Amino acid sequence: MYPAERRLAILAEASAGDGRVSVARLSSRLGVTSATIRRDLDDLEREGMLRRQHGGARLIRTLPFELSLPDRRNTEGVERARIARAVVDRLPRDGVVLLDSGALILSLAEVFPPNRTLMVVTNNLPAARLLAGHDSLTTLVLPGRVRNLTQATVGEWTRSQLSGLNVDLAVIGANGVTADGVTTTIPAEVAVKRAMIATAQQRILAVTAGKFGVRSFCGFAELDEFDEIITDARIDDEHRREIVETGAALTVVDA
Repeated sequence: MYPAERRLAILAEASAGDGRVSVARLSSRLGVTSATIRRDLDDLEREGMLRRQHGGARLIRTLPFELSLPDRRNTEGVERARIARAVVDRLPRDGVVLLDSGALILSLAEVFPPNRTLMVVTNNLPAARLLAGHDSLTTLVLPGRVRNLTQATVGEWTRSQLSGLNVDLAVIGANGVTADGVTTTIPAEVAVKRAMIATAQQRILAVTAGKFGVRSFCGFAELDEFDEIITDARIDDEHRREIVETGAALTVVDA
């Protein structure tokens, strides 16, 4: 078996199960030495396909497509609501809050406290519509190209409006989170998220547990750029340990 064929077989083995493969099992199944399997796993890790761990490796899931906002709203509603309520506890009494795009941020807008004297800046159009109903809030919508999938404004115009702002708290979403960093789907999203991070004194990454171990198309931040990462209790022990080992402040919201 050629190396390329062997590596495809390793990936097929990982995909067929829970994503984990062991050196011993692969060596026996493919009829090669443990040293050969370790070299294959090292190569696959360099290609971003696997992450090495003791005795083997784990498949890094990728996100080849992006769900529309309505489709996202039909899943993980309970978990998003719990994370949203945890974020509410971190909101300042007054000042400026910056809200990113996405279904979880929309869930935050649904439980946003009506008695805070806050200015809210967002590119999340559905969230802006909800927040505009609060008399105590001043809601500013960032201009730009509206993405059909997310109902959010993105692009250079959106990014440029963030330049020079001073924000107390930014709440950021993502499509994937690994120990290597935080990812999203398209470069236009990256530009806006980077600008949001740069303008805020405090930054929270709010993501459901299913985003951990997922690597989407474009990286936009390292974990240590966030003051806190908030997720739900479905995060498994391995991903939890992996994130904590980077030094990130991880908060898991209990069920």
